[in-house]
Amino acid sequence: MPYETQPPASHFIDGAYVEEKAGTEIPVIYPATGEKIATLHAATPAIVKQAITAARRAQVEWAAMTGTERGRILRRAADIMRDRNHDLSVLETFDTGKPYQETSVADATSGADALEYFGGMAATLTGEHIQLGENWVYTRREPLGVCVGIGAWNYPTQIACWKGAPALACGNAMIFKPSETTPLCALKVAEILCEAGLPAGLYNVVQGMGDVGAALVSDPRVDKVSLTGSVPTGRKVYAAAAAGIKHVTMELGGKSPLIVFDDADIDNAVGGAILGNFYSSGQVCSNGTRVFVHSAIKEKFLTRLAERLDNAVIGDPMDPATSFGPMVSERQMNIVLDYIEKGRAEGARLVTGGARIDRDGYYLQPTVFADVTDDMTIAREEIFGPVMAVLDFDDEAEVLARANDTEFGLAAGVFTRDLGRAHRVAAAFQAGTCYINTYNDAPVEAPFGGSKMSGVGRENSKAAIEHYSQLKSVFVRMDDVEAPF
Repeated sequence: MPYETQPPASHFIDGAYVEEKAGTEIPVIYPATGEKIATLHAATPAIVKQAITAARRAQVEWAAMTGTERGRILRRAADIMRDRNHDLSVLETFDTGKPYQETSVADATSGADALEYFGGMAATLTGEHIQLGENWVYTRREPLGVCVGIGAWNYPTQIACWKGAPALACGNAMIFKPSETTPLCALKVAEILCEAGLPAGLYNVVQGMGDVGAALVSDPRVDKVSLTGSVPTGRKVYAAAAAGIKHVTMELGGKSPLIVFDDADIDNAVGGAILGNFYSSGQVCSNGTRVFVHSAIKEKFLTRLAERLDNAVIGDPMDPATSFGPMVSERQMNIVLDYIEKGRAEGARLVTGGARIDRDGYYLQPTVFADVTDDMTIAREEIFGPVMAVLDFDDEAEVLARANDTEFGLAAGVFTRDLGRAHRVAAAFQAGTCYINTYNDAPVEAPFGGSKMSGVGRENSKAAIEHYSQLKSVFVRMDDVEAPF
């Protein structure tokens, strides 16, 4: 293979690559061809111990540095990441199968934004002074200690930075476990951080499956856990963290609604629906996969959508012209094919797509079902693939009740030219991340996260600081102490 995809070793601990071949073998498969492009090994208990020991040692000195010093290193890492955007994007494409057209603008660039943003914020993390007559209280914002990040397979570079940047800015150490499906990119993030001057031991990467994650989460020397993943995984991790009273951030799945009113700009609404269903081949947690379209414009919407989908360029993800790539794995492809069959069996109308594409790799056609009802499986369960469910509606109150009738609450969107209605609907959505006349924008300056079963806490923005630090109050008495005896 012309591009080197086999890393020097499986893990990055204490500033260096570390290998332990006694760990379970992890084959890395390129989704576009099914070819094995690397072999890694899961962490053994000794590797986990080594990572935690290094993190605890390094964190004490890191926390003692000024925020300005910490921020300078993070900003330098952001610059390096931007300089290497091409190579990092190629690796992301090998890791995930996402088209280079996408990874070159959405992955390492987003990671660099997080490093820059939190690097700039590090020096501003101050406490406050509270005057109480001649006495006073001051607060200190202090790090939590050792943070564990558990990543998902859809955005391996971005998630490694979204979790690492605020953790490091606040003075913590980070141990990051990527998904075993996409283990390569986080190693490059660790390399770049060290090259930027991050002291050894502060950002460690350990590979493995669920048992490795469980070992990290349950270790008493770990102070905080941040997971991006499915609701079932989130339940397990949350419970394990709760046993140790650890700080937790959970960014889980969704079945998010996208409402298109009859006054919406059709092309913009179709564009939003495409971004909310087919970007990353539909493998985005916040996707708006329940598209409620006003019955007066439903057929017009479907016609324009089918026309736009015909413009998708399906092919080699490394070709900059390709705009739609494969599923991340054969397993995920088969899960989505099963949902497509359920859609057919339960009576949804297949508008376009619905089949595997006859070529190497794990490619599926962009798929749209219409005449979907709220009780169908494809309208209730998260599919995590390129399958859009279009549902009819006529009334605002009715569609809001249906949109909110889900255990999930990650995201929601609305397309309308009526400004009052747009804000009214956004306020009524039971979701943590909402969009008006757009979908799936995720700037680092804005909080990102869900409600209900879609998670707890927020990533990005100033809000993330609250989840990677803690406040200490110090009461200072200037007058005499009065005691009863």
